Amino acid sequence: MQELEQVFDQAVVDGDDDELFASGYLRGHFDLVVAQLELQDQRAAAAVLPAVQASLDANKHELAPADQQHIADLMAKLARV
Repeated sequence: MQELEQVFDQAVVDGDDDELFASGYLRGHFDLVVAQLELQDQRAAAAVLPAVQASLDANKHELAPADQQHIADLMAKLARV
């Protein structure tokens, strides 16, 4: 999971405004999912991204389509890590 966190950190260093927004928004979901999985004693890294995607899907009404695309782009980047 440290590799995933590095993607977030890199967005802070190199990202434009849209990437910073996407990173912050996604990081919130990521941290919440990790905490929930730990409470359920599920520490498998493979469970994190699907759970984050489910959280994003449940809350996509919060975002404009352009923001949803920025989030999707960052999720794709995380999936490649």
